Amino acid sequence: MDDDGSRTLDFKEFLKGLHEYGVNMDKEEALKIFSLIDKDGGGTIDFDEFLQALRPPMSSARKQVIAEAFRKLDRTGDGVVTIEDLQSVYNASHHPKFKTGQWTQEQVFRAFLDSFDSPYEKDGKVTLEEFTNYYSGVSASIDSDGYFLEMMRNAWKL
Repeated sequence: MDDDGSRTLDFKEFLKGLHEYGVNMDKEEALKIFSLIDKDGGGTIDFDEFLQALRPPMSSARKQVIAEAFRKLDRTGDGVVTIEDLQSVYNASHHPKFKTGQWTQEQVFRAFLDSFDSPYEKDGKVTLEEFTNYYSGVSASIDSDGYFLEMMRNAWKL
């Protein structure tokens, strides 16, 4: 669908792609869908936005275990995970780049947070929505609820 090789889809490419894949709808309806997928409002759909739109919904059990893991990280209980929250639950001294002196503890914490943070706004703070979105991507590749729940419980020691 990415005709110009920009690694994003503009509305024209999106509309053409819908037509080529046999999805027939009027231009106004396609624009509404395009706007919903274009989360950052930039006028294009990037790969992350495209994948997020295609992910299947998660079961309530998966959402609950993700929320439980988030609460474990959110030591202050304010709904946002920051470096300060991580300092009591994540030991940066075991990170390979800290061991070699390439990174400080703060850089280790920041890289850890960035992996969960929104790809559109890396602000060093992770909300439950961003954390859930990250695990929604992981969830999409795991068919079994039981396996996903076990993976989360083991990873976060829940």
